[in-house]
Amino acid sequence: MTTKAYAANSSTSALAPYSFERRAAGAHDVCIEIAFCGICHSDIHQVRDEWGGATYPMVPGHEIVGRVTAVGAHVKNFKPGDLAGVGCMVDSCRTCASCARDLEQFCEKGCAFTYNSTEMDRKTPTFGGYSSSVVVDEAFVLSISPKLDLAAVAPLLCAGITTYSPLRYWKTKKGDKVGVVGLGGLGHMAVKLAAAMGAEVTMLSTSPSKEADARKLGATGFGLTSDPETFKRLGGHFDLIIDTISAPHDYNQYLGMLRVEGSMVLLGVPPAPTPVAAIALIFGRKTLSGSLIGGIKETQEMLDFCAEHGIVSEIELIPVQQVNEAYERMLKSDVRYRFVLDMKTL
Repeated sequence: MTTKAYAANSSTSALAPYSFERRAAGAHDVCIEIAFCGICHSDIHQVRDEWGGATYPMVPGHEIVGRVTAVGAHVKNFKPGDLAGVGCMVDSCRTCASCARDLEQFCEKGCAFTYNSTEMDRKTPTFGGYSSSVVVDEAFVLSISPKLDLAAVAPLLCAGITTYSPLRYWKTKKGDKVGVVGLGGLGHMAVKLAAAMGAEVTMLSTSPSKEADARKLGATGFGLTSDPETFKRLGGHFDLIIDTISAPHDYNQYLGMLRVEGSMVLLGVPPAPTPVAAIALIFGRKTLSGSLIGGIKETQEMLDFCAEHGIVSEIELIPVQQVNEAYERMLKSDVRYRFVLDMKTL
């Protein structure tokens, strides 16, 4: 079916109107009319080929929510009219050890990402959610609760699961002390989710102006990381640190804030490797690790958790025609805290 979209035709071109053909729904497919699509910072990285390997034309967008318009003959869990979402993946091999553990994001054959990728045939390009509709295998479609503001749910499909997954993996519970580094699209979700899990959350930021917002979102503490005294005051304090920053910064300072056997998880991707002193890990048997989104089962669990606790992203809803302006504003951190495109404006 003919699908309207916004696409980039090169790493230096602005996004502009574009049309392409979505495949017809197969027996296991779900067709979704897209209502809203979040803008993720990784959209900018990929549109501008900052990570390499970009293919054009590129239709970005992997924070997709809308309504089901049609389903294939063998689809069991969705029907026309249902609210549904699509996140960062649209398929995987489904047979490797990672897929068997519901870790499709680590598929050993490489999962099919929602855009700037290919279907598992390694030939058919994938196009994302800056578009009017999407067709996805039922196994990679997520159920959305009608309890929540649909537009504000969209960023949960990336920012939500990216922060929920490490909190769950490290078994965050009531009374744990969790530090969140950076209050942006990821950081604000980490604060909300950790607080809902009962953790004592401290925002760690270089900006004093972020304290008021952090406390509104659920943080009970604030550490100004531009002040060296903060690292002394909070030394050995945290069970877990969620680091969302993509700008260069010293991991060793933050490792010093962990208690014995504490963990620090990297979600941001700085442009250059960051030196880590072995002694920062050895003294205290501390862990430095990374995390990438979550599998489909865990993403559905996250959406259900958010519905139960009334959690959505803080968003600025904009028409799709403002997408290029939104990219420039994101680069200046001029958004609180996630842009969402109203695809009805397409």
